[in-house]
Amino acid sequence: MKIKILKAGNGDSILLSFNDGKENRNILIDGGVDETYYSNSTGLYGELQNEIDLIKKRNEHIDLLILTHIDNDHICGLLKWFELDDKAYELVKNVWFNSGKLIATYLNEPENEDLRIGLKIFSNSQTGVNEAIDYEKYLIDKGIWDKKIIIQGQDIEQSGVQIQILSPDETQLKRLLKEYKNVTGNPAYTSGKEKDWDTNIKDFINEERKNDFKFVQDNKIKNGSSISFILTLNNKSFLFLADSHPKGIVKQLKTLGYSKDTPLEVEVMKVSHHGSKKNTDKELLEIIKTENYIISTDSSGHNHPHKRTLARILNVNPNAIFHFNYEHVRNEVFSTQDRQDFKIKARITKELNF
Repeated sequence: MKIKILKAGNGDSILLSFNDGKENRNILIDGGVDETYYSNSTGLYGELQNEIDLIKKRNEHIDLLILTHIDNDHICGLLKWFELDDKAYELVKNVWFNSGKLIATYLNEPENEDLRIGLKIFSNSQTGVNEAIDYEKYLIDKGIWDKKIIIQGQDIEQSGVQIQILSPDETQLKRLLKEYKNVTGNPAYTSGKEKDWDTNIKDFINEERKNDFKFVQDNKIKNGSSISFILTLNNKSFLFLADSHPKGIVKQLKTLGYSKDTPLEVEVMKVSHHGSKKNTDKELLEIIKTENYIISTDSSGHNHPHKRTLARILNVNPNAIFHFNYEHVRNEVFSTQDRQDFKIKARITKELNF
C-alpha cells in the first residue's frame, strides 16, 4: 500500500495506490481546496493534478473516489478538476458521496427543493452545501455514481480491499439533511481559531493529567457526518478519520470488539480534522494502536493542528511518529523546549509505503 499525502491547503487529499493481485488500483480520499488541483491566482497546478496525470499515463483509473463530507477544504479541489478537465469522469470508476438527495431518499424524508434553484455550477462564492449540490449534479450527469448510501456498520469489499465504515450513523445523516435544508451560503468552518503553539507540550500534558482541561467535542454537523473507515489490505489495516467526531468512533470501535486492553492495531491513523483539539480525545487514542499519525494541513484559516492534540498523542504514545505535509507546520509547531523534553519524531512525508 502506497499512501500519498497531497498538499491540500488546510484540507485533505490522500491517494492510496496498491495492487490487488491482478491490477494496480487507486483510491482517492477527498480533493482538498481549489489549489490542490489548480490555483487561479498563481496559474499553477497542484499535486492532485500531478497525480491524476500520472494515473492517466499509467493507463490506470481512480477505482474509488471518496468525498468524506461536504466542507470546501475537501470538495473544492474535485470541483476544480471537473471544471478544467472535460474527461475527468472517464477516469473515475466508482464514487462514495452522501448527498442531500441520497440521504433524503434513504431516510424517506423530503429534501429542500429550494436549494436546487438559481445555483451556478462551479461557483466559488459559496461553500459547503452548494458545492455538494454542484458535485452531485456532475456525478449524475456523467453516470459515475451508483447512489449508494455509506453508513456506519457497513463492511464493504471494494477494489481488492476490505473497508469497515465507522461513521456516519443515521442520527448524523438526519442532522446533515437538516443542514442541507437550512443552508445560508455562509462559509461553514469548525470553531476554535486560536493558535496554541506557544504552550509547551509538557504543560498541556500536565494540565490534562490534573483534569484542569475539560474535553469539548466538535459540534459541527458536516464534520460529524464524515465517512470514516478502517481499510484492510493483505492483513494490514489503515485508519482514515476525515473530520469525524471521536465519541461516535469510539462507540463503534467498541461495538466491533475493540477496547483499551484490545485496541485496534493499524499501520497509520489519519488524525481527524487536521489535528483539531475537539476531534481527538484520550479515549480515542487509547483504543487505537499505531506508530504513525498523519496531520494534513498548512495551518491556514484555523491554525490547525492544535498542539494540545499532539500533546494528547504523545501522552498516550511517546513513540508516535508525526507525518506532516507542510514543512513550516512541522518546524514551527514544536518548540525547542518540546524537543528537549521529548524525542519528538516529526517528518515531512509525501509518501508512506506498507
